[in-house]
Amino acid sequence: MASLKDVARVANVSLMTVSRVLNDPKRVKPETLSRVQEAILQLNYVPDLSARQVRRVGSRNKTIGVLALDTVTTPFSVEITLSIEETARAYGWNSFVVNMFTDDNPDDIVDLLLAHRPGGIIFTTMGLREVNISPRLLEHPCVLANCENTGEPVASYIPDDEQGQYTAVQALLAAGYRRPLCLHLPVNHLATLRRRKGLDRACREANINPDTLEHCYMQYGDEHYRDIPDILLAYLERGQPQFDSVICGNDRIAFMVYQTLLTRGIRIPQDIAVLGYDNLVGIGNLFLPPLSTVQLPHYEIGRLSTLHIINGESHREKVLVDSPRLLRESF
Repeated sequence: MASLKDVARVANVSLMTVSRVLNDPKRVKPETLSRVQEAILQLNYVPDLSARQVRRVGSRNKTIGVLALDTVTTPFSVEITLSIEETARAYGWNSFVVNMFTDDNPDDIVDLLLAHRPGGIIFTTMGLREVNISPRLLEHPCVLANCENTGEPVASYIPDDEQGQYTAVQALLAAGYRRPLCLHLPVNHLATLRRRKGLDRACREANINPDTLEHCYMQYGDEHYRDIPDILLAYLERGQPQFDSVICGNDRIAFMVYQTLLTRGIRIPQDIAVLGYDNLVGIGNLFLPPLSTVQLPHYEIGRLSTLHIINGESHREKVLVDSPRLLRESF
């Protein structure tokens, strides 16, 4: 990798001149500026941003380090990191991402992140969950996106799952459906617990006892999405559904429900209504008919978390981000 000295040698100028070209080009003569820029292109020189931050004593570091636990490596939460980068750029900041995988040593990943000397840190996860934040990260401006700390309070931005489920089920019941089959995510998942509260509240307001409904909970693991057809078929008698709608824990469950019902000639929504959750990136509108669901506000979570760092906010509260219902054609 080319260094600052290499650029100075090829351009036949001093290190100070190369530094001026990078940091204050207006102070450099046009012919010298051109010569140094040609050397930079020739050598494919890339400035060391972390070293530049060290040299800017007294100035604010405008780099956000993103520690991503399963966020970038799956399609489900990619909008969080996309939003962080776009928001940072819009405010004259930049960002970098350090991925952390399940088998990584957390201390090693923290070392790697802090070696880049970020001006702020966003810890983000795929799927709402509780995390144990390293105390070393909390020595810096730090915010959580789509997760909550198990220890001392840390500012976090998370989906308002209870209200999101409430408004969606409210719309389903208002459309006349009274006997939903409820296919939930795993029972102790944070999102499951909160969405169940929203479902129960909507049912009680509609004079339906939620405990009289059929509730089925997935087991942990993606392989268990393949269990959904058998669960669903258990509630058919002589090919006829014993429910008038299906409330799905997420859009992936809804996808399995669609396949199972439609292959048996059961029409959506004429025979059975279906409600999803998540608005899975690039998928929701591809259901036939388009799936009514709830938007997980990943982009807004990323934006608010980034502004938390940029604006120097110091609160340690949990902020619930609106999860709007998206009513399409499945009921």
